[in-house]
Amino acid sequence: MTGHPDENVIGPTANEFRDALGHFATGITVITAMDDEGPVGLAANSFTSVSLDPPLVLFCPAKTSSSWPRIERANSFAVNILDDAQEEVCRVFATPGEDRFSKVAWHLSPSGSPLLDDVHAFLDCVLHEVHDGGDHWIVVGRVIDLGIEADAGPLLYYRGQYGRLGE
Repeated sequence: MTGHPDENVIGPTANEFRDALGHFATGITVITAMDDEGPVGLAANSFTSVSLDPPLVLFCPAKTSSSWPRIERANSFAVNILDDAQEEVCRVFATPGEDRFSKVAWHLSPSGSPLLDDVHAFLDCVLHEVHDGGDHWIVVGRVIDLGIEADAGPLLYYRGQYGRLGE
């Protein structure tokens, strides 16, 4: 047998899957862009590098996200990697309906995407590809600029809670 069509594969429930993946610690990012309505952003811990040459990264916004269509229309975005003192920044960008950019300090990157002040590091990207990923989109960006802004540790997410290295 060479494999099964997706519809015949039996797998875990959504809660079982979420619980198992909760045992994998992730860093936390805020994805930001600027469109004709102004700045837009969302919190994402589904972020990783894809390729060194060319420099590619990916993140996975939910298909239900109201922020993602605006980021996609902007055709460029910044990945703001949060440091261990920015838990509240993450909470602002994870809360639907918030006027997020009135609650945080920010400035524009050379490409015009919002960069949050005091982040650990940032990656300025242009939209490269978007793929279907079930109930999320798989968004690949090509990095055009980057910077390391602080020497703090990363903000982590593990088993439904925020954490820091050494805790």
